[in-house]
Amino acid sequence: MKKQTLYLTRGAMIAAIYVVMTYAASLLGLSSGVIQFRISEALCILPLFMPESIAGLTIGCLVSNLITGCALWDVIFGSLATLIGALAARVFIYAPHKFKWMATIPTILSNAFIVPFVLIYAYGVTDVYFYLVLTVGIGEVVCAGIGGSVLYYSLFKSAFKRFLK
Repeated sequence: MKKQTLYLTRGAMIAAIYVVMTYAASLLGLSSGVIQFRISEALCILPLFMPESIAGLTIGCLVSNLITGCALWDVIFGSLATLIGALAARVFIYAPHKFKWMATIPTILSNAFIVPFVLIYAYGVTDVYFYLVLTVGIGEVVCAGIGGSVLYYSLFKSAFKRFLK
């Protein structure tokens, strides 16, 4: 199999998994709003393993926002926040193993600081910006930070690595 086909397939699978996880959270009312717990954000650690996951995560976020009925600005800037987080996470491939969990920080920060603007300007949320940074940030710490770290160390210790060649 050609590497391009492999990368395209893996990126598409990551996008699909992101969409399914976000949709499941949406059915429970957790994926959007002032308090967000998108369990799919745990996947934002994947750029440490696969560069093609950057496109997969971004497309997955875009599609998720479209099918869950988000405002246009949320589709655009929410996807941009995911792209920024995924690109910055990729930089951590050079970090020592014990600091790989820090690759979750760009996703946490990009969403915590971009999404509140979307909530205020696209949805008319009247809460103070820094309160929204806190509420969105807490959800990101739980889902992307803790969930992403658990996913990273689980994948690192598993036989998953052999599929990445």
